[in-house]
Amino acid sequence: MELVLASTSRYRRALLARLKLAFSVDAPMVDESPRAGERPGDLAARLARAKAEAVASRWPGALVIGCDQVAHVDGARLDKPGDTERARRHLARASGRVVEFATALALLDTDTGVSDCAIDICRVQFRSLSEHDIDRYVALDAPLDCAGAFRSEGLGIALVESIHGDDPTALIGLPLVKLVSLLGKRGITPLA
Repeated sequence: MELVLASTSRYRRALLARLKLAFSVDAPMVDESPRAGERPGDLAARLARAKAEAVASRWPGALVIGCDQVAHVDGARLDKPGDTERARRHLARASGRVVEFATALALLDTDTGVSDCAIDICRVQFRSLSEHDIDRYVALDAPLDCAGAFRSEGLGIALVESIHGDDPTALIGLPLVKLVSLLGKRGITPLA
């Protein structure tokens, strides 16, 4: 079966390439607005499914991977900042606190319509960050397209005291441990 990544994220594309499986990429057009009262994990799961479904009709006979990540601290969502000022605000809010990253993965079989969904929760304890730390990090790592304005695979690692989770790739945006498991149920393994 063809494997399709329903994402425009360069980070997810690089992660999936680690598995050495051939795949295509298709951009889903999905409204990512949260619903009233929607919890972060539920939002991430809904959006992962929606992204896979958005491209499914263009890929008969394929397995489509949808993924989404929601970062939050003390009940406040920290989305992709898009600009340096919002990135600074996100990081100031994260300073000295635990930020939870809920990363959801959906794998949709376009032939059967059957989909599986998995969620990985990663908790990141941030150091107490000075204004200078935040300004330097944003200038050097430019995390404007990352949930919470944080890239653990880059200089963002200097901002944290600890990371607690089952899969370090989930924090980057695509939980490969869970993906390999879901693909294995479909008879696909990177080690074949």
